Amino acid sequence: MKKKYEMRCVTEIMDPRALADILEYADVLQIGARNMQNFSLLNEVGGCGKPILLKRGFASTLEEFMLAAEYLAVRGSRSITLCERGIRASQPHVRNMIDIAAIPLLKVETDLPIIVDLSHSLGRTDIVCEVARGVMAAGADGIMVEVIKEPSKAASDAKQQLDFGEYSQLLNALKIRD
Repeated sequence: MKKKYEMRCVTEIMDPRALADILEYADVLQIGARNMQNFSLLNEVGGCGKPILLKRGFASTLEEFMLAAEYLAVRGSRSITLCERGIRASQPHVRNMIDIAAIPLLKVETDLPIIVDLSHSLGRTDIVCEVARGVMAAGADGIMVEVIKEPSKAASDAKQQLDFGEYSQLLNALKIRD
């Protein structure tokens, strides 16, 4: 499928023992929020030569986030993208609260690109356009959203997935052409 549709493949790696198998297929390796401080995983992935998408842990400080990226860089990684995906908050309105201040702070402290995962942080679609405008205004290099033809038929996380019409509205709100 990847070759047929000329698509790039980003896949999350959770166990260093799976690295050899994943390297054959993945273009970018994702270190998820729960593994941001899994140093044996960071050690293996940092030396593999693939671009890395590093997600911030939901209870991690910016210093811990930057140190995890540094750990990857010390192991040889030359292409690291930071992904803000929200921090734990004590309110039920969104899954995780996006730390908008983290975006310009990370820009000052690092030279790494920063994207924001709106789907996993918000856990809902009705405020994606407004929040996307906010994170882009704060200096994010990009956003990450889940898009599916029929979210109601998704195997998981249906409430956070945009349908094609909502995705088109998001692109229009950000003045992006697909």
